[in-house]
Amino acid sequence: MDIFEVIHGHRSIRQYKPDPVGDELLTEVLEAGVRASSSGNMQTYSIIVSQDPAMRERLFWPHMEQNMVLDAPALLTFCADFRRMRKWLRINDAPDNFGDFFAFLVAAIDAILVSQNVALAAEANGLGICYMGSTLANADQVGEILQLPTGVVPVVGFSLGWPDEDPAPRDRLPLTGLVHHEVYHDHSDAEIAEIYKDRDRAGWERYMSNPDLRRLIEEADVENLAQIYTVVKYTPEGQAKYSASLLTYLREQGFLPRR
Repeated sequence: MDIFEVIHGHRSIRQYKPDPVGDELLTEVLEAGVRASSSGNMQTYSIIVSQDPAMRERLFWPHMEQNMVLDAPALLTFCADFRRMRKWLRINDAPDNFGDFFAFLVAAIDAILVSQNVALAAEANGLGICYMGSTLANADQVGEILQLPTGVVPVVGFSLGWPDEDPAPRDRLPLTGLVHHEVYHDHSDAEIAEIYKDRDRAGWERYMSNPDLRRLIEEADVENLAQIYTVVKYTPEGQAKYSASLLTYLREQGFLPRR
């Protein structure tokens, strides 16, 4: 497939056929993944492929009971990983300068870049994927199940398999709201309203068309899409909980100084 056709055809796939992803194809998309750009070519990431149904059942809870964790034949978890690099430094008597928060960010960016390469290669071969924010939100729980040692943190993950649905592509904000030329343009309220005009309509209709989501929205007594985001989906309590647990986990994994 043409690369632009792959990119513009992306959809999040949540329903999968039971057919496995063959080892040869899986290797092909992973090899495409590791060709991604990497800071200093250090490749400070690791990829964990979970295909065993028993393992995916264990990951079901920290992934907020999303059905694709069980239904997709594979779950890929991309981890920021400086453990391998730091061991290499040690056996070569080289200084270790990577036990800090900046090192985590470098490794996290590496992991995210490789994950998108894998996603594109998978979709070019007819596979479907669905990124899951629960990988980072519950990094400590995911890390415990995957037996991640110090220096390794799960950053992003997605389900992988053969699609059993054909959802319409989701809307995207216009380039006028996303691209800035030479310097940052701080949009006026009127410009913000115009940028989000189509999203406000399409997003509200999408949520209200789902009976379960409609019930939550009506119970919360919200009036627009913005309120759905911060009253129903991303509450202050939830954001604070995930932030606190992630910071604690980064400290335990050696990317922040211990108190």
